[in-house]
Amino acid sequence: MSIGREILNSILIIKPSSLGDIVHTLPAVAAIRDAHPDATITWVMNPEFTPLLRGNPDVNHIHGFPRREFSGLGAPVSMMPWFKETRQLRPDLALDFQGLLRSAFIARVSGAKQVYGMSDGREGSRFFYSRTAKVNRREHAVERYLKLAELAGDPLPRFDEFPPFILLHPFARGSGKSLTNRVIEEICRAFAPTRVVVVGKTNHNIDVAENCVELTNQTSLLQLIRLIRVARFVISVDSGPMHIAAAVNVRLLSIHTRTNPRRVGPYNTDAWIWKDGKILRVSELENTKLKRHGRPFKTKDVPAIVELIRPLVPIDPMLA
Repeated sequence: MSIGREILNSILIIKPSSLGDIVHTLPAVAAIRDAHPDATITWVMNPEFTPLLRGNPDVNHIHGFPRREFSGLGAPVSMMPWFKETRQLRPDLALDFQGLLRSAFIARVSGAKQVYGMSDGREGSRFFYSRTAKVNRREHAVERYLKLAELAGDPLPRFDEFPPFILLHPFARGSGKSLTNRVIEEICRAFAPTRVVVVGKTNHNIDVAENCVELTNQTSLLQLIRLIRVARFVISVDSGPMHIAAAVNVRLLSIHTRTNPRRVGPYNTDAWIWKDGKILRVSELENTKLKRHGRPFKTKDVPAIVELIRPLVPIDPMLA
């Protein structure tokens, strides 16, 4: 699968405040950096919060926003030097994570070629946007901001999200945590004809069944987040993508061989975990006795996960 993306040389992040909101924006900016490693990323931020970004490799420059000068009768005059400086930015893309009239206005003042924002923008800010990310106001801020970041990332142009699919992330750096090729192939076969999309980083070639979509070493972080979000179910070994899935997809099975799911399992009480042949909800861990080290996940364990997942991901009539 070939991945195409628009080359962006400069990106402007607009999120001046507050402290917590800026922290919530960091994962989205990290994902944007992953999609555009060579772009110059500038962040518009209130001066008192700039220490948060000190040493952050995802941000090249901070453009201070003097919020106190932006209010009162003298604002138009006092802000003129700042507006002149902002007009010189001229980024290829401005992303309005604040969603207010003031932040959208800043995006336009910057001379950005395009301005992206969220569908829950207030105060008429959406009239300034070139494109809008559809978000749910009831979602966590991190999820909403990641959806905006997806607009700035590289899409999956030739991947059809329908019919529904199961996402399998079988690789991890820790010794004994990854699934074997034989297990991967057996999982794909067991769920046929439902598609199983295999993702992750690996140095090994894997054998895939006919219903398997093999995307290993082919997705950026933004693309991976998108796949995790839209998958009907996620199966993952203990890894970073597993924790992303715990945040954005309630249907998750986390496979733990040597690690303790109480300490490093998914931070989601609705998720399931596999440990030493047992499958249980995260909410049941406190009252369940588990072996300290456990054992590898084997082909004999596949029927149990099919029994768990198949009622949640029925065979699509189109594939029957």
